[in-house]
Amino acid sequence: MKTSLPTIGKYASLVAASVAVFLPLTALLFASFKTSEEYATTSAFEAPKNWFNFQNYLEAFDKGSMLQGFVNTSFIMIVSLAGTILIGTMAAYAVDRFHFRGKSLVLGLFLIATLVPGVTTQVATFQIVNGLGLFNSPWAAIVLFTGTDIIAIYIFLQFMATIPKALDEAARIDGANHFTIYFRIILPLLKPAIATVIIIKGIAVYNEFYIPFLYMPNPDLGVISTSLFRFKGPFGAHWELLSAGAILVIIPTLVIFLFLQRFIYRGLASGSVK
Repeated sequence: MKTSLPTIGKYASLVAASVAVFLPLTALLFASFKTSEEYATTSAFEAPKNWFNFQNYLEAFDKGSMLQGFVNTSFIMIVSLAGTILIGTMAAYAVDRFHFRGKSLVLGLFLIATLVPGVTTQVATFQIVNGLGLFNSPWAAIVLFTGTDIIAIYIFLQFMATIPKALDEAARIDGANHFTIYFRIILPLLKPAIATVIIIKGIAVYNEFYIPFLYMPNPDLGVISTSLFRFKGPFGAHWELLSAGAILVIIPTLVIFLFLQRFIYRGLASGSVK
């Protein structure tokens, strides 16, 4: 049986992508079990002599205040996800179900917002956050995470188009107002889209470094991503401790992704073709 050239290219690209992903993770895992002396005298892909050396993990968890980082990250993530779902579903409901002047302009502005790099607007954003008195508080990150997710609105819009408008009309005949229709009919039917947004947005908030680092400089407000920065001192970085901390950060998202990946793919596929 002959193998076609496109098939060979497809599998070759998959192998190359897998190697590109797993090589850094392998080096990171090896470094997390090495001592400082062993890390300095061995290559990145040389296995550690002692696979049961968990001192780096214990020190990273303690000195990096990672438990506090997990707590702060969880609070910011839960509130941000709740706000994103509420605002996103309401915006999608209003845009899809109501006809108003400037509707096309609103959708166009949503699209433009996705094309503008967030870094280019940080000066104005910082001034607004500081003017609202939210600087150096977790609410700065919560407000920014909640109010800048246009992708979530587009996902909700795609799913909203699959919900028959006849359901709205039947509920309106029974005397339901717009808020009742939204909470009793629209919101429950958007569960697949909500699950997709929770997974994608949750991972993005969990891994975000720039916003917490810029808007929450207080060490007591450190999140899981900025906790790793504690190991970078004036005389260099403790790479073996950083590696152990990075593994600790990766494990929760890896476990969640492995268990929920089918919902991510199913939700994105459904939202893109319906």
